Parts: sequence; C-alpha cells; structure tokens
Amino acid sequence: MIRIFKHYIPKSILFLAMTECIILYLVIWLALVIRFIQIGEPAPGLDKYILEKIFFVVIVYLVLLATGLYRLETCRDIKISAVRLSVSMVFSFFAISVALYMFPEIEIWRSVSAYAIVLTYLFLISGRFFFLHFVDHESIETRVIVLGAGKRAKRVLECNDKSTSNVKFITFLKMGETETDIEGATNFEDIEDFEKYVADEACQEIVVAIEERRGTLPLNDLLACKINGTYISEAAGFIERQMGVLNLAMFNPSWMIFSDGFDNTKKLDLFIKRFFDIIASAVLLIISIPILLVTTIAVKLTSKGPVFYRQERTGLMGQSFDVLKFRSMTQNAEADGVPQWAQQNDARVTLVGKFIRKTRIDEIPQIFNVLRGDMSFVGPRPERPYFVEQLMEKIPMFDKRHTVKPGITGWAQLNYPYGASEEDSRRKLEYDLYYIKNYSIFLDLLILVQTIRVVLWPDGVR
Repeated sequence: MIRIFKHYIPKSILFLAMTECIILYLVIWLALVIRFIQIGEPAPGLDKYILEKIFFVVIVYLVLLATGLYRLETCRDIKISAVRLSVSMVFSFFAISVALYMFPEIEIWRSVSAYAIVLTYLFLISGRFFFLHFVDHESIETRVIVLGAGKRAKRVLECNDKSTSNVKFITFLKMGETETDIEGATNFEDIEDFEKYVADEACQEIVVAIEERRGTLPLNDLLACKINGTYISEAAGFIERQMGVLNLAMFNPSWMIFSDGFDNTKKLDLFIKRFFDIIASAVLLIISIPILLVTTIAVKLTSKGPVFYRQERTGLMGQSFDVLKFRSMTQNAEADGVPQWAQQNDARVTLVGKFIRKTRIDEIPQIFNVLRGDMSFVGPRPERPYFVEQLMEKIPMFDKRHTVKPGITGWAQLNYPYGASEEDSRRKLEYDLYYIKNYSIFLDLLILVQTIRVVLWPDGVR
C-alpha cells in the first residue's frame, strides 16, 4: 500500500492508473494524427495541443474512477472491466461534448473525440487483459508474516479477500498454547533464527497480532528485522490499510491516541469543505431542477400524502435537525409511533419510491440541508435520535461519528451495503471512523467521484 493524502492505495492499482494515464495521452495524440492525415494536414507532434490532451486525460480518468474501474475486484475480472469500460466510454463522450460546449477555446473536434474514445476502449481493455494474465501479481503483492494465531490473527486473515487485497500471507506463527484459531499455524519456538527466516522468505512486513503480548512479544527479533528494513505493523493498523476500516473488535484507546489522524478540525480544511458545499449545492440544484419537478409530480400522482418527508436526525456534536427527502413510503408508515429501520422489500415503499430509492433521487432534496449547513456532501449518514440513543449504549465510539457533519454520501456508503441492524451499524461505524481519522479534501473528492459507481451499480439499496 502507498499512502496518498492519508488514504491507502494498493501499489498495483497506482501503477495501473499511472500507466493508463500515459495510454490516454498517447491515444488522444493518435486520434489527432489520424484526423489530420484524413484532411491532408501534417500530423501534430506529441508536444502540440498539450492543453487539449490534458483535458481529455483528466475527464476520461475521472469517469474511469467514478465507474469503479480502479477497484481491485474490477481489475481482476475482465468481464466486469469490459462492461464498466463500455459504460465509461459513453459517459466520457458525453462529458467531453458538454465540456467542449462550455469551454469553446479548447480545440478538439468531435470527430477526434469519437476516434479517441474508440481507441481508448481498445487500448485499455487490451491493457487490462495483459495486466490480468501476464503481470506477475505475486511480485506486486506484499509478503507478510503474522505473529499470532488467535482471534486477532484470524481477523487479520479474514481481511485478505483476494478480490480486494494485495497481500500474500507467508505464515501465521503461534506464540502461545491458547492461540488455536488459525489451522496449520507454525510454532514460533520451532524457528531457530527468526531474523534469517524472515530474510529467507523475502518477508516485507510483519504484523503483530498476539493476544497477550506480555512475555510473548519477541522484541529483540522484531528490532533486528526492523533494522534490516522489514516493516513492522500492528494488527489494527494493518486492517485499517487493507480494508479502509477501524476494527472495533481491536479497539485500543492507546493506539487511537498515538496513531496519526483525527485532525479534521483544521480551519482551512473546514473552510474549503464549506465553500465547496455551498458552490456545489447551488450548481446541483440548478442542474437537478428537471429531476425535482418530474419526481414531485410522480410522487404526488401515485400516492397520498406530502411530496417531501421531514425526519429528525442527529448531526454535528449531537445537535438535531430535520433532514429533507422525497417521500418514498406510504403516508403514516410509522403509524404506531415507533421508528423502524427499512427492510429488504419493505412493503411500506411505494412503486415510485422503489425507483427513487434505487437511483438515490430521494436524497436530492438533502442539498437544501447542505446549503443550510446542517449537512455536508460527504460524511457519515445521519441517524435518527431514537436509534442513536440505543446504539451509543451498545457500540463503543458510536458518538465519535458526530464530531463531523453528516453527509449525503460517505465512505461507509461506498464500501458497505445498506444496514438495518445493530451489527450493520457497528460495521458502518468502522468505515465512518476511518473517514474521520483519515479525513482530507482528497478523500472527499474520491468519495464524491466514486458515488457515481454506487448509483450506476447499486448494492444494498433499500
């Protein structure tokens, strides 16, 4: 993993992204060459039309990122890559056409754009096929030895989903008789020279996942490995990097205190975030007026009751506010007065409601909450006070999600399907804490761009 602006990115994905940016630059140059030859003009060199080439690369790359083409599970499945790349090319062409209309000083003919889009698909799908079948993925993966074979070590093992992980576990070392959760673990005592063993196995990282460190942590061996260049990490930090979560089962106040992060109260960051919220809200409201009008009519004509639905939610520092949404359920869906989580195939959801929930159109009115300052575009989803009181009693650190403004979209929404239980809330909190700990403007932009993927390929929407 490589850390960029406090967010972890797999080395293989960063390498692929950089390579494809170069390919995009060459593709737009090749499209220009083809078009110039067609009209009988001298072909431009690589150093010509620099602004136009950068313009093309930026737009297409953002679309590729937005449609999820830089997720490991997508890169490792050529069929998914082909489908999403096809959708990306359609979106790219329309995005380029709109941008050219808005910025006429950028000199790219539509014919050049069309050539470039076709060439981009051919080159990128060929590159993905090569990446999948011919790149030595084991050489890209980080080779890891885990000290421990108990429950903590098992959680480390469980985070190694091959569709999303870029590590290779060499072995798990059993440090005591009580550690029995990993089958086939090697006894640490059977290794005569741990420093030599680490070198022979070409180990790049040692993860300390020992249940009881007192009297079992091999300090001298770890120090020797550290001096030799092997990276030493703690289980909670390793899981944070691999999965983008703070594992509550490994919650340790001292680790939280001494680890980096949780510096999201910097005045400049808060100013930039608020400035972006205001500008983006105003622009999106103007753009979404046709959708707002059509949805208003559809909701009104298909079910009795008001078009909009107001519901009390808990916001920044525990302050309550009313969130605004299009009504997607029947009127008086909670007639008994007891708040309920939405369930799979919830009978209270109307026909129009199913569509606007699936496409996230019901969330658009929350832009007014963003304009008022109750919410931000990116942040933990606001919960109802009734559920917050219950969850704060059962889940440690739950109140810490209120140290930032709630958002329309967030890190948990990108990485975890809709949850309607205490366990789901616990899992989502792990993602929310990762966002709060590693907050940056870069992470906000990454979440906003990738939210398009969730809209196009919705998972767990209820």
